[in-house]
Amino acid sequence: MNIRTATTLAVLSVLPSVAARAQLAPDTAAIWTLQDENASVSGSNVTDRLYVNGLRLGWMSPTTKVPNFLQDLARTLWGEGQQRVGIDLAQQIYTPIDTSLVIPDPHDRPYAGVLLGNFTLLGDSEDTRSVLTLSLGLIGPASGAENLQSSFHNLIGQEPALGWGGQIQNTPAFQLLHERTWRLPIGTVGALETDALPALTVAVGNLRTYAQVGMSFRFGQGLDSDFGVPRLRPGLSGGDAFRPTRPFAWYIFAGADGQAVAYDELLESSPFRGGPHVSRIWDVGEMQGGFAIMAYGMRLTFAYVAQTQQFNGQSGGLHQFGSASLSIRF
Repeated sequence: MNIRTATTLAVLSVLPSVAARAQLAPDTAAIWTLQDENASVSGSNVTDRLYVNGLRLGWMSPTTKVPNFLQDLARTLWGEGQQRVGIDLAQQIYTPIDTSLVIPDPHDRPYAGVLLGNFTLLGDSEDTRSVLTLSLGLIGPASGAENLQSSFHNLIGQEPALGWGGQIQNTPAFQLLHERTWRLPIGTVGALETDALPALTVAVGNLRTYAQVGMSFRFGQGLDSDFGVPRLRPGLSGGDAFRPTRPFAWYIFAGADGQAVAYDELLESSPFRGGPHVSRIWDVGEMQGGFAIMAYGMRLTFAYVAQTQQFNGQSGGLHQFGSASLSIRF
């Protein structure tokens, strides 16, 4: 047997095992996720300011229930792997720092509400997650942001925000987002695992156009169960899909990202209309840390987020908020 023949046989013998490792087993479970993000959990002085609240309800399909044309699209974009489709409804509320003014300060963040329907195609390999999301909705009074905040403030006896009459008016919103996250094992410490999750995101649309680079580090057990905790965009998000690889999986994490923002409808006046606006800052950073717990087909996550200034004249230092989610497999 010559060297060339021996080399060929050795390569052929390795390929099946490599293919087996790369091929994920089908997952027949659908996943429901309820998530809330709120600035009032960020400190002892409970107050609504800037990014006040984000609420999201999402559904993600089993890997066995993806239409053929979307499977073909995912394979064209990302190669072989397991695909899912997801649909979620999300609302976000933004207010100025000073909500006691009936006529909002023109140099403060505008009042704005956002209501979006998000349609996601997700592709998983053994060590990567790829996401393509189309978001369609609107910005303005029809989002229901003012009604939700005012009703909740009445319920808990908190002073209302007085300047909603000057909010950004009804405007269609759209965004197309593509993201890739890599899962890179680092090593083990006894029975505990560590890994890194570098991620790259690009989004275009009249809602927000930006590029984002981020990295998270995790420490726990069953890290291959997901790709990090979910977040409402923008920000580092591992997505809703998870499949526990042990009866009880958990981790703690810390991460950071940098965003280069080319346009933000929630801060800037639309090119097609006037309205309240401020001057955005093009470079925005975030730091986050928290935990995830997976057991009995459920995943509970929490992230504490600190965000740098988003517009010129923003006061108060880092904006901080919490993000919690509960996902259930059916």
